[in-house]
Amino acid sequence: MRSGNVSGWYARLDRECPSRLEQIDTWLTAWEKALRHSQPVAAMLPPHWPTLPASLLTDPGHVFDHLLCRHDAESDGRSPRGAHPTPTRLADAVIAAELRQDIPPSSVNGNQKPNVSLDALPPGFRMHLDKLNLREEEEEVEVDEETEAEIAAGIRTRSGIPLPFADPAVGGGLFPARLIRWHARASSEFDADERLADTRALLSKMQLYDVCGIAATATLRRLHLTLVRYGLAALDDDPEPGMMARSEVEEILAEVLCRGDTLRGDWPWEEEPRLLITNPPWLRIKDRFRGHPEGSRMRKELGAELRGLREEDGSLRFSTLRGNVNLYRLFLERSLQLVRAGGRIRMIVPDSLLREQSSAPLRNLLVTEHEWTSIWSFPESARLFAGVTQGVLVLGLTVGGETQDMISYGPAGFDDLCNVRGLHPSVPRLVLDRERWERWSRADWSVPRLPADRFERDRLLKTIDELAELPRLAEEGHWLAGESQRVRVRVGEIDQTNWSADIKPWRKGSRGAPFVRGIHFRNDESNVWLQHPAFDSSVPSTAPERKQAKWCGPLQPSDHPRLACQAIVNAQQTRRLRWIVLPARCVLGNSVNHLQIPDDVLKLLTAEFGGLDEALEWLCELLNSEKLDAWARAWAANNNVNNYELELLPLPPVQMQVPSNLA
Repeated sequence: MRSGNVSGWYARLDRECPSRLEQIDTWLTAWEKALRHSQPVAAMLPPHWPTLPASLLTDPGHVFDHLLCRHDAESDGRSPRGAHPTPTRLADAVIAAELRQDIPPSSVNGNQKPNVSLDALPPGFRMHLDKLNLREEEEEVEVDEETEAEIAAGIRTRSGIPLPFADPAVGGGLFPARLIRWHARASSEFDADERLADTRALLSKMQLYDVCGIAATATLRRLHLTLVRYGLAALDDDPEPGMMARSEVEEILAEVLCRGDTLRGDWPWEEEPRLLITNPPWLRIKDRFRGHPEGSRMRKELGAELRGLREEDGSLRFSTLRGNVNLYRLFLERSLQLVRAGGRIRMIVPDSLLREQSSAPLRNLLVTEHEWTSIWSFPESARLFAGVTQGVLVLGLTVGGETQDMISYGPAGFDDLCNVRGLHPSVPRLVLDRERWERWSRADWSVPRLPADRFERDRLLKTIDELAELPRLAEEGHWLAGESQRVRVRVGEIDQTNWSADIKPWRKGSRGAPFVRGIHFRNDESNVWLQHPAFDSSVPSTAPERKQAKWCGPLQPSDHPRLACQAIVNAQQTRRLRWIVLPARCVLGNSVNHLQIPDDVLKLLTAEFGGLDEALEWLCELLNSEKLDAWARAWAANNNVNNYELELLPLPPVQMQVPSNLA
C-alpha cells in the first residue's frame, strides 16, 4: 500500500481531530468493533471523521502505523508530513526471504492461486469464503528430527519461526504483526491444540522494545487485534478451540512488550535472540528534540553520552561511531551485540550506509567480525517509502564469523517485492567475493551502485575493475602529487547565504568580478563548458545565468586559473561531475569545488604545455572522461558530493599525453 496517495485524508483528519493520541485510540477502538461485528472499520469510525479512502480499507494495521509514525515525528519536532511508516509489502517480503527455507510455499491442490490476497478482503467477505470452503489450503509441512529438537527446546515454532524473535525499535509492531500473519498461515492445518501451543510459544518468546511508552501501549492492542484477525485469539475470555483468551494474550504481551532505550539501557531479556528484524529510526542526533526548548542542550548531552557508553568489560558500546551520527547506525551495532552467535538480523536502513565515508568503520565490522550475507538495494527512483527521496537498503546478516562473499541484489523496485520469496527472481544480483570487493574499495567495503540493464552493468563492472588499481587524486606518490604536498579538494570561497548582499546581477559595463556558481556549468553528450555572461555575450539579459553572477565584495578574486567541479544532484542527469577551467580573476561560490594542486606540479605542467591554461585544459579533459564519471556515479553515497569523494577519484589514466617529466 502506497501511503502517498492518501496523504490528504490524514491532513483532513488532523482538522477534524487535532489530538494524535485520540486519533490512535479511536482507530484501535473502531478496529476492535469491526472485528466484533464482522464489519468494515470504516463503518465503526465516528461520523465526523473524513470518509476513509478505498485504499485504506483493507489493512487497519497500516493506518495505525501511519498515525503512530506521525505522532512520533511531531513529538521529535519534525513535520508529520515527512513521516512515513514501513510499507507492509516490504515487511512481508523481508519476513518471507528470511523464513522461506523453513516453510514451503502453500499450494492450492493443483488450482491456480488467486491474484488478490484473501487477507486484503474485509472480515465479512472472509467469513463468507470460509463457509464456501474457498480459502487457500496449506500443504502439510514435513519437519525433520533437527527441527523437532529445536521445537522441543523452544527455539523454533512448529510454523518455522526462530525463537526468540526481537525488534529493538518495535514502534507500532509491524514486524511482529506480519510475523503473526505468517504463523497463522503456516499453522492453518495444525490441529487446534497444536496450533494453540505453537501460538503461545511464539508470543511468549518475542522480545519487543521501544523508547516510546505510547507506542508500547498502543502496539499491545494492535497485536491482540492482529491475533483476532487471523483466528489465533478471541476478543474475550471465551475462546474457540485453538484460540487464546484475551486475558492470556494481554498478560503475555505485557511481559514481552517493554518500554526502554535500546541504545543506552540494558536489554531486559536474558535469552539472546535468534532472529531480529527491525526498521530503526533514520534520524541524526542533531535532528532530535527540535521542538523542545532545551533541544540544543539535550542533543549535546545525548551525543556525549552515546560516545562514552561502555560495557562491563570497559569496551565502548559503539566502537564505530563517527561523524554526524545517525541513530540507525547505532541500532545496527547494538543489534549485533544482542543477537546470539549464528543468529540472523534483517534491518532496513538508508542505502547511504553502503558508500558514505563515516559508515566505513561499521562496514568493516560487518565484514571482518560477522557474516554479511546479502543486501537489497532500492534506488531513490523506487520510491519505496512514499514521499521519501532516499534510497533504501535491506541488510541480511549472520552474527559472528567472517564474510567471504556477499550477494548484492538490485537495483530493485516496489513491484519486485514478493511475499513468497522476498524478491522477484528477475532482480539483478552480483556476488561480491572478498578479494575483488577489497580491491575495489581499498578495504573500506563500499558497494557500488549498479544499473539494472545487463550490458550497462557489465560495462560499468569492467570500468570499475580497470580504475580500481589506479592511484587516487589525494594520494601520494603519483605524477600529479608534489614532493611534499598532495592534491586537495576545496570548497568555493564565497558562502552565497552570508555574502548575498555582495552578489549582484551581471550587467554590461558594470564593475565587479565574475561570480561563478553551479548554474554556469553546461554540458552536452561530449563536452563541458562555462556559460557565464562575463565570457559569453550571447547569454540573454533575462537568463538566470545573469542573476547572482557578479562579485562586489571585499574578497579579492584569484590571480590564477583553477580547475573547478560542479556536482550534479539530480539523479536523472546523465553526468555526475562537470569539470571546467575557471579563468583567473573569478570568484567561486560554495556550491562548487575546485582542485588545489601543488605549486611545483603546476610549474612543471606550465613549462610542459607552454602555459597554465593549456595545462589545466588538458587535465580537465582527463577528469571529464566518461569512465571517470561512471566511477563517480557508481560510488556516490547520496545526491550531495562530498570532498572526499572527489579526493578518492582514480587518477585518470593517461597514455602518450603525459609530460615526460611528470611520468
